[in-house]
Amino acid sequence: MFLKPVTDFKEGFFVRSTAIGLVLVNDERPHVYEANSQENMATVEAWAKVIRERLTAEGHCPSIVVASQTITGVRVAQQVGEELARANVKQLIMCYNVWDFPYLVWPLVNSLGREIPILSLSNNNGKYPGNVGLLATDGALRQAGRRTHRVVGEIEDSGTVEQVLNWVRASQAITTIRNEVYGLYGGHSMGMETGYFHLIPAQRALGCTAYQIDQLMVLKVMEGIPEDEVKKGRRWFENLLGERLCYDEHMLTEKTLERQIRLYLAVKKLNEEYGLDFCGIKGQRELTEYVCLGDVAEMLLNDPYDWKGPKEPTVCATEADSNAAVTMQLLKYISGGLPTLFMDVRLYHPELELWDLCNSGNHSSYYAALSVDPQENFKHITFHPALEYYFKAGGASVEFDAAPGKLTLARLGFYNDKPYMVILAAESLELPAKQRQELGKETDPTWPHVYARLEGGFREFLQYFPANHIQGVAGDKIESLLYACEIAGIRPIVLGKDYLPPVWELV
Repeated sequence: MFLKPVTDFKEGFFVRSTAIGLVLVNDERPHVYEANSQENMATVEAWAKVIRERLTAEGHCPSIVVASQTITGVRVAQQVGEELARANVKQLIMCYNVWDFPYLVWPLVNSLGREIPILSLSNNNGKYPGNVGLLATDGALRQAGRRTHRVVGEIEDSGTVEQVLNWVRASQAITTIRNEVYGLYGGHSMGMETGYFHLIPAQRALGCTAYQIDQLMVLKVMEGIPEDEVKKGRRWFENLLGERLCYDEHMLTEKTLERQIRLYLAVKKLNEEYGLDFCGIKGQRELTEYVCLGDVAEMLLNDPYDWKGPKEPTVCATEADSNAAVTMQLLKYISGGLPTLFMDVRLYHPELELWDLCNSGNHSSYYAALSVDPQENFKHITFHPALEYYFKAGGASVEFDAAPGKLTLARLGFYNDKPYMVILAAESLELPAKQRQELGKETDPTWPHVYARLEGGFREFLQYFPANHIQGVAGDKIESLLYACEIAGIRPIVLGKDYLPPVWELV
């Protein structure tokens, strides 16, 4: 299988992964490689151990394949390449510990395919000039048009290790999403063309495709959802929320909440039946006017739990914003499986230098307290009746303010069918209760909010941001996201920071 089965679980998150290969190109002179092969193999094994231990601690259970020998000639290169190919290696770390003969790289990498991400990793040692071998060999790869990345440093250096891990997270994200299918329930909402799935450029950059399913199919599956399962979900919410589940016997009733739970279970079932890895629900206007508001269903899909216990967060974009969904899926993978955020770029408060990022949509409840325990998160959550003005079919709107902390925000866009991604660091702020209430009234106090300070100025943001929806994930994941964009051939635009574009963007 291309993907490992989703069985790995760490700290509340399930993580998919693909196999990583590690190999070292050596000197072809027998008296040289016979003297250094043991030490070189030990270096490769040491890097494999560090990567395996760190990724496992994050929740990955990666398959790390170390080549059986260093490459000392053409036949060995071919043999090792075939060995890694049989192990289904999808990304390659080329270790450089000594001078090597650069031409030997070709029978190796050509066995693995032209699209495999490559990291060239070297020591910085005068006696054993690995960085000389790196620049000679990696230079040959780039000369022929291969997009590669380079890290030079010692395994004992934490900064060097973190660079390597950031690249691994990125290459894992790209090689995983390449084999995935996005489920588009209902088409793009309200004519938002920035959310349309741009098939060909998306396939060229990322390999993933989209499968569209009419919302009528969702309704038919909803009809067959077992009644007892729906009631379990409703009782779970009632126990978690208590009086903060604000039934009004009009828009938010037991019946309309159960309809939202049915929507969740129906989409979950269809995702499983069709093998869809992530999805988007159109919602407006058909579902929101005649069935129910999608907020609860979308929240549950993005959450790392439901009433049955821990589960993999399934990226689901509200209003079937496909470029948002792709962005969220990349953020999920580079973060080790974290739930992701979906927000409107709603309101800027210049006097506070503060953005209010909110919409009636799919904030994962994880962000209420950044906990994998639903009890902790739902202490901060209220279910309000849906606004009849917008959502005539009723149901619950989910209200909370995101917990404070660092965020990485991003959005995939296209210019003349060429993909780019705007990336920026942000911080979610915990505001005083009175201030939050006053600010909430300026938009909608019944929706989820992220009150955030963003890197880069207001004008810079407006100059480059591609759409009305913005996506995010907890923590600083910018370096990994940059690597992912560069591997995929997506032009990154980093706000508020200096960025050195790769050579293939400059020539």
